[in-house]
Amino acid sequence: MAVRVALRRPQLPPHLALRIALAARELKGLDTAHLLQAVLAVSGEPITETRLSKLRAARLRARLIALAGELELPLAISEQQLQRVVGLLKGRGVRMPEEPLPRPLPYREGELRDSVRIACASERGEQLDGRFGSCTRFLIYQISPSASRLIALRQPDAPGEDEDRYSLRAELLQDCQLLYTLSIGGPAAAKVIRAGVHPVKVPAPMPVAEVIEELQQVLASAPPPWLAKAMGVESGQRLRFDSDERE
Repeated sequence: MAVRVALRRPQLPPHLALRIALAARELKGLDTAHLLQAVLAVSGEPITETRLSKLRAARLRARLIALAGELELPLAISEQQLQRVVGLLKGRGVRMPEEPLPRPLPYREGELRDSVRIACASERGEQLDGRFGSCTRFLIYQISPSASRLIALRQPDAPGEDEDRYSLRAELLQDCQLLYTLSIGGPAAAKVIRAGVHPVKVPAPMPVAEVIEELQQVLASAPPPWLAKAMGVESGQRLRFDSDERE
């Protein structure tokens, strides 16, 4: 007998979920789930900051009216309501409640075998939700195939008149092998790479726990050669990783 598996949609980042919940309050007749369905139909999946920023009011109105008709629900939406809904979806006037900062734990070099050190650009709590050039802080983790530990919070200083902002931030991360960020430009990426750090762009904000889980799977299986080198794996072992990938 065939087994049917329901695929779950990726979980919305908290700040986008808050926007949709607040916007839904402006609608009379449709709830948060209905608005989410309409936004997905108009902007595509997954819902991201970039896609919401390009949301067109006219397309959203048409989809909301069509959805209300399909569900046989009454819906009257004025132009003023529509503009408030779109504004909230784009983040205008929406502030996330402050999340407590995580507490770093002590770490001695070499304590976690076969591990890498990563930096995550962050604005709130243990979230990967910042851009390299403007984030409030970097969360620094030591990660092995079977364990992970937050070892530092690093907050960039404001650059002086003759100082380069990107260079200062790159120097702050020079003991890391990987940098995870929502965005980083070409000149900034060049400075990060020059500091010995490999930048990794992610398409949307996410909990750092998801980054760690994915990276641990890579570390436990077959790290690519550049990552194996960053981990301090000998060249003979890197050849083994390469052959494993081809098999």
